[in-house]
Order: sequence, then C-alpha cells, then structure tokens
Amino acid sequence: MTSANSRAAMLDEAGYALLPALLPADLLLQTAQSFESTLGQAAGSRNLLAQPQCHEMANHLKVQLVDMNLLDASSVAVQCTLFDKTADRNWLVALHQDTSIPASGPGTPAVVKEGEPYVQPPVDVLQSLLAVRVHLDDCGADAGPLRVVPGSHRAGRLDDTQAQAMRANRGEAICTAARGDALLMRPLLLHASSRARSPVRRRVLHFLFGPERLPHGLVWNRTVAGAQPASPALQEN
Repeated sequence: MTSANSRAAMLDEAGYALLPALLPADLLLQTAQSFESTLGQAAGSRNLLAQPQCHEMANHLKVQLVDMNLLDASSVAVQCTLFDKTADRNWLVALHQDTSIPASGPGTPAVVKEGEPYVQPPVDVLQSLLAVRVHLDDCGADAGPLRVVPGSHRAGRLDDTQAQAMRANRGEAICTAARGDALLMRPLLLHASSRARSPVRRRVLHFLFGPERLPHGLVWNRTVAGAQPASPALQEN
C-alpha cells in the first residue's frame, strides 16, 4: 500500500490523518504575518477565507490533496478559521463534533457568528466535508494539541452521553504536529483540546472543504474553487 493509499485508508477508517511538511515555509510565514495587522490581539477568527493569503493557501491545499486522492477535484474551500493559542489566551475545548457550517437556506434555523449565518445541516452533508488543520507553529504535547477519538466520525451525530461513552470505550489519540504539517479530519470526528502546559504560541488555520453545491436548499456563504491540478503530462518531473 502506497503512502497516499495508507493515508486515505486512515482518513476513512480513523477519521483523521497527518500529512507532514505539506506547506512551504514562505507561504506559512506570509500567511502568519498577514494576521498581525488585521486581527491584533484577537484569539482568532472564523471568516478569513476572503483574505488573499488564506485564499492562496486554500488553492495550494486543494491541488495537493486532489493529487493525493484525498479530496475530490470538484470540492471547494468554504471556510478558514484561525485558532491562536498563547500563554495569555490559553483555553480548553471540551469533547465535541463540528456540526455547524457557514451556510444558509430557506426554512433552516441559523445562528449568526461574526456577522454570517451558520446552520446545522443533515448528517449526509457533514459526512461529505473535509477539514484541514494547517499548523503555523510546532504543536507538541505541552501546547494543547488536538485529541481525537478514532473512528467516531462513523457514528453520526452524538449527544454528550454518547460522546463520553465512545471516548471511554475507544480512547483518544493525541495529534501533535510540526510547523507546516496538516491534520486532515472529518467534522463528525469527536475531538477536544486541553490548555497548553507551556507558554508557547500555537496557531492553527482550520480550512473546511466541501461540495460546491449543497443539498436540502442550502447555500454556502462563500466558496473558493481553487486551481485544478495539472494533468500528469504537464507536471514537472
């Protein structure tokens, strides 16, 4: 089994997969610098996809993931969220699934976050999505890394009691990462994170990819289609 095949199998079976050194250092630096003037001391933002650097990174990610058969070529980027954890902004996240998407639709209840509507779509929509967490800094065991419950993405929506029972039964995996690594995960994967135990900065860009057109009358708030990967005959050797 090739490395690409093994990662695709892990993503399917476990609900997550780590891709080491996926992004070049210059793109990481340019993107990180672009936030310093726009976000100030904020702990992050969920509406960064329109920013040029995030737009470029979304394109870069799509080309690579399509080339590795980890993302359908018709997929679009629909969201980019920054999580910026520091010694002064050091939070924990309880065990949960990501069940809201940046979209709207007639008759579908929505919650407004940072001025944009978010809805809770049916499970079939959530199962069609892929989240890609790009690490702008190293994230070791003391930096509050993501903890996931392998295989929990296959169980559909879970309430708190079901989620706790599944974690007790299956255990957790700790997703440490180096700068430039990308963690792929399905939104229904149970995940959590602890407060950092050391005063280091942990910045993560969380991209969400999905089908260009949604069922059930839903419409994305915004999309970035991205460039298509070159055909094999045109790729550099």
